[in-house]
Amino acid sequence: MEESKCCGAIGSDLKNPGHETITIEKTGNTCPMCETYAKEKASTPIAVMCCEGGCLRGEIARQAANLICHKLATDKTARICLGGAFTKDTGQRSLVRNAKELIALEGCFIECASRMMKGAIPGLTPRVIIADSLIEFDRNLFGIDQMTQDEIKTHALTVAEKVVREL
Repeated sequence: MEESKCCGAIGSDLKNPGHETITIEKTGNTCPMCETYAKEKASTPIAVMCCEGGCLRGEIARQAANLICHKLATDKTARICLGGAFTKDTGQRSLVRNAKELIALEGCFIECASRMMKGAIPGLTPRVIIADSLIEFDRNLFGIDQMTQDEIKTHALTVAEKVVREL
């Protein structure tokens, strides 16, 4: 089996060839604002994690998740810090683990957010929503600089409104 290396991750696992094994350095650092937010949102029924990718689709998903959680459905939703939830078992991961419903708003079909968190929390079953399937745009575009900020905001709002209608 060939081994692939990227960003410190080793891409082969001889015991489980369908998975990658990633070693993450532990840290003693904890963000107090993040922990306070997690405590405040602990009883919120829906946790929303999303793609945080640097491409256009990830940017639309990220903005849509923020609109859902911080503007359109604030009482029902908690916005997950994907990096915090994935790399450290503190408040953000608890929000994911304990939510009555978990939504993974993915930028595209690669489904990075949900795949990452399934690795951190075995057996996790988020409702996966592919943001780019909810909008019409030129599928050949990749970078956030290939679309105006106003167009990105409009697409993010469209995605957010469609998701909120299903909550």
